[in-house]
Amino acid sequence: GVPEAGDSVTVVESEQEAKEIGLRRQIVERERELQSHRKITLEDFFKAAAEGDSTLRLIVKADVQGSAEAIVDTLTRMNTDEVSVDVIRSGAGGIAESDVMLAAASGAVIVGFRVRPDSRARERAAASGVDIQCFSIIYDVEDTVRKALSGLLKPEKREEFLGSAEIRQIFRVPKIGTIAGCYVVGGVVKRNSRFRLVRNGVVVWEGQLSSLKHFKDDRREVAAGYECGIGLEGYADLKSGDTIECYEIVEVSREL
Repeated sequence: GVPEAGDSVTVVESEQEAKEIGLRRQIVERERELQSHRKITLEDFFKAAAEGDSTLRLIVKADVQGSAEAIVDTLTRMNTDEVSVDVIRSGAGGIAESDVMLAAASGAVIVGFRVRPDSRARERAAASGVDIQCFSIIYDVEDTVRKALSGLLKPEKREEFLGSAEIRQIFRVPKIGTIAGCYVVGGVVKRNSRFRLVRNGVVVWEGQLSSLKHFKDDRREVAAGYECGIGLEGYADLKSGDTIECYEIVEVSREL
């Protein structure tokens, strides 16, 4: 291949020795790439959930053993059926290079309480993409980890009501089917949303629209106070006085 600017040229005694050096460097570079792919941070931890990993792996280091134990106890109490904290190492003392190496190998985040990484640990973390988070207040540790875990929770699906229309008249249109002449009594009716047909307070149909018109014009939406023609996809048993409700299903983020 073509060398890049800044590469060094090394002279050796034989071609075999040069190949061995090249092979070793390829192995080191491949391992470096694998380590970078395994790195994980609290900020983007929720991405791991998309791949089916809902466990936050942590290494906890604190100024004294009592603080480390208190933090581990606090964090593991956050475990639920959906998400969990796995503390793979905890103890007292500064953040060392060995902590960073373990974090890189296991895809863990290092949490430090009133401790800091030494220079070698900081350099190793930068090279391997290990996230080190340092705190001086236990509540901040809990709050940060809680937010990371909340990112793993599957969002809750909720129904958002958009509007409703009352059927005033029924039309039988050749080659098209049954069309309901409606008056939008509240909100807005949107063509690509979800719909239900309510008769005497009972839901008799749910689905999507086959058509939404204002007079002869196709419309994407019709607001309250206007008349419209509505066709229900795959359903023709419409009656005057029925109500057509328009709604959407939205995803709402959850917190622990």
